[in-house]
Amino acid sequence: MARQIRFNAFDMNCVAHQSSGMWRHPDDQSWRYKDLHYWTDLAKLLERGTFDGIFIADVLGTYDVYGGSNEAAIRHGAQVPVNDPVLLVSAMALVTDNLGFGITAGTAYEHPYPFARRMSTLDHLTNGRVGWNVVPGYLPAAARNMGHDDQLEHDDR
Repeated sequence: MARQIRFNAFDMNCVAHQSSGMWRHPDDQSWRYKDLHYWTDLAKLLERGTFDGIFIADVLGTYDVYGGSNEAAIRHGAQVPVNDPVLLVSAMALVTDNLGFGITAGTAYEHPYPFARRMSTLDHLTNGRVGWNVVPGYLPAAARNMGHDDQLEHDDR
C-alpha cells in the first residue's frame, strides 16, 4: 500500500512567526496579519495548492528569557504583537471546502466551558475541520498577563 504525504502550513497571527526577516522579501505580505482578507486569501491559496491544513500557533505572552526580559522580543517583533488565532478560523473555513485548521490554546488559562463552547461552535461551522493543539504553556509573561506572579506548576496547567 502506498503511503500518503500530508501538507500542512504553519503560521501565527503576528507580523513575524518563525521566519523573522521575511518582511524584507518583496513578495512578503505578513504585515497584513491584522487584515482578515490576508487570512482568507491564504486559505484559498492553500486550498488551491491541495494543502491538507494550516496550523496556527499562539502564545499568551512575550518571550522574556533572552537577556532576562522581553525587550529583545519586542524590539525585533519576535511574535509580538500576536492576535488570537481562534477568530480567524470561521472566515477561512467559509472560503474553503477541504482545508483543515489546527489552533493552539493553552489549558492553564482557559476556563473549560467557554472554551469547549467556542471549539464546538467552530467544529460545527467548519463541518469538522478544526482541531485543538493542547499546550500547557510555559512563558512566565503569559502567567503575568493572566494575573499570576509566576507560571502554574506543569501538572496544574
